[in-house]
Amino acid sequence: MATTALVLGAGGITGVAWHLGIVLGLRAEGVDLTGADLVVGTSAGAISGALLAGDALLGGDAPLEGDALLGGGTGSTRAAILTGPTAADVPPMEPDWTRGAEAFALLNSDAPADEVRRRLGALALAADVGPQETVLDAFRRWLPLDDWPTTLVVTAVDAYTGDPVSWTAASGVPILAAVAASCAVPCIFPPVTVNGSRYVDGGVRSRTNADLAAGHDRVVILAPRMPLILRDALASEMSQLGEGTVLLEPDAASQEAIGGNVFAAGRWPQILTAATAQGRAAAAALS
Repeated sequence: MATTALVLGAGGITGVAWHLGIVLGLRAEGVDLTGADLVVGTSAGAISGALLAGDALLGGDAPLEGDALLGGGTGSTRAAILTGPTAADVPPMEPDWTRGAEAFALLNSDAPADEVRRRLGALALAADVGPQETVLDAFRRWLPLDDWPTTLVVTAVDAYTGDPVSWTAASGVPILAAVAASCAVPCIFPPVTVNGSRYVDGGVRSRTNADLAAGHDRVVILAPRMPLILRDALASEMSQLGEGTVLLEPDAASQEAIGGNVFAAGRWPQILTAATAQGRAAAAALS
């Protein structure tokens, strides 16, 4: 039987809204990716992937019209997808601009990828960006994450070694900590402690980590544009995937809705609307 993988890339809070809107739009046209055999989530994609793979928001048997697209989700999770996080739900940001400038320069350098990851991890560990507890508290308020979906893979990078990791339900890692770690942009958010080490954004390795979907017959990659992560191995990763691979990036309307700040939670409703329309338009190519 043919297998399907859904790859959800980095893109900040606006990227989460775009991911969910695309999936809603596709589903409205009969292309349902919520039952993918594998869901790879990186940074923003870790949030989207946990919600989608866990079926927290989308019910499998709901009519495909209007608000009913949200199907069997609870009232709180339906509100989360429709309105996005409130100001209190957004993890507080206390960027370390000095070390952040070093990180930006490093991402523009020609240094080997493993060296870049190690040095970014060191910068993240040294950055003065506040305690990880405040970030975890924000995630707990907004995201109803308890059980680890069996199809989900969450990516992160060990801040001490620079080694990339891919966590699954079998990894023995709490789902909330894994998602928060995958979203821990160096020098903006603190590294997150998981099983005795500390981890940063999975996008430090790749904005999609699409190569983790190798071996699946059909791969759908949803890749928001992420200006903070400049190194992009997507072309190389896609060369490792099969012919049944489709890449979707924000179209002009979605880009306009997203704007220039990937952490602008207030743009959620217009992003969701634009992305849903884009998903509807893209359905024919995926069906």
